[in-house]
Amino acid sequence: MTHHYGYVSAVLAAFLFGISSTLNKIALRDVHPMVVAGSVYLTAGIVLMLLRFTPVKERILKKFESGVKTQESFSGRDIVILAFVVLFGSFLGPLSFMFGLNNTTAVNASLLLNTETLFTVLIALLVFKEKASRRSGIGILLILIGTVVISTENFREVELSKGLLGNILILLAGLSWAIDNNLSKLLSVKRDLFLVTSLKGLFGGAALLILASLVEVSLHVPLQSIPYVFTVGAFSIGFSLVLFLFALREIGAMKTGAIFSTSSLVGAIFAFLVLGESFTTVKAFFGVLMFIGVYILSLE
Repeated sequence: MTHHYGYVSAVLAAFLFGISSTLNKIALRDVHPMVVAGSVYLTAGIVLMLLRFTPVKERILKKFESGVKTQESFSGRDIVILAFVVLFGSFLGPLSFMFGLNNTTAVNASLLLNTETLFTVLIALLVFKEKASRRSGIGILLILIGTVVISTENFREVELSKGLLGNILILLAGLSWAIDNNLSKLLSVKRDLFLVTSLKGLFGGAALLILASLVEVSLHVPLQSIPYVFTVGAFSIGFSLVLFLFALREIGAMKTGAIFSTSSLVGAIFAFLVLGESFTTVKAFFGVLMFIGVYILSLE
C-alpha cells in the first residue's frame, strides 16, 4: 500500500465525520447534547468491538498493512497513553465543547473550534518534532483559511467579547482534541486499530453518560432519534476514527489534523442538501481552496 493511502484515509475520515453535524442537529431536537455525545461514542465502541470478532476485522486490517512496522501487543506505556486519549478525546473535548456552546454564540463556537487544527499542528511541530516543509506549510495554511471561512457564517456576527467563559471552553475543547490527535499517533502503530478505537469509544461514551446521569439529565433517546445516533456512532465516529488512526500512522498528526478539518466543508454541503441551509459561492470557492491545500500536502 502506497503512502498516498494515508491521505485518502484522512479525506474519507473527514467525509464520514462531516456528515455527523447535520445528523446530530436532527438528534438534538429531542435529546440532550450530553446524551447525544455519550451515546454516539458508546455506539462507536460497541460496533467496533463487535466487528473485532468477525472475519471483517482481519480483512480490513490486511488492507491497512503498509511499509510502517506495526505492533501486536500493548505495553503499560500504551495503556497510559490510551487513558489520556480517552480523557482528552472522548471526555474533556466533547464536555468542554457542549458547555462552551451553551455559554457562547454558535458563530463564536464555529470560529474558535478551528483552533483544534492550529493546536494539532503546533503540538506536532513543537512537542513531537514532526517535520514541515515550506510546501506543507502552504497546504496547511490554505486548508485552515478555507475552514475558518466555511465554518463561520458571518464574520460580522463574531463577538469574542460575548460569552467569554463559553469561548474559553471552546478553546479548551480544541486543545483537548489536538492533544488527543497527537497522542493517538503513538497508538496508531498498533496493528489492531479496532481495539484502540473501540476502547476509546466505550470508555469515553460510558463516562459521558455516567456524568449525565449524575447531573440528573434524562438518558431517554426517542425511537425516531435512534437511527441518527446509530449512524453517527458507527460511521462518523467509529469508522472515521479507524481511518483517522491509519492516516496518523502513514502521514503524521500534523497533516492528518489539517486534512481532517475539511470535514467542515462536507458538513456545510450535507447541511445544504438535507436541511436546506445556505451554501454560497464564497463557501464553494474556499472549499476548492481547501482541496488545493490537500493536493499540495499529498505532493510531499
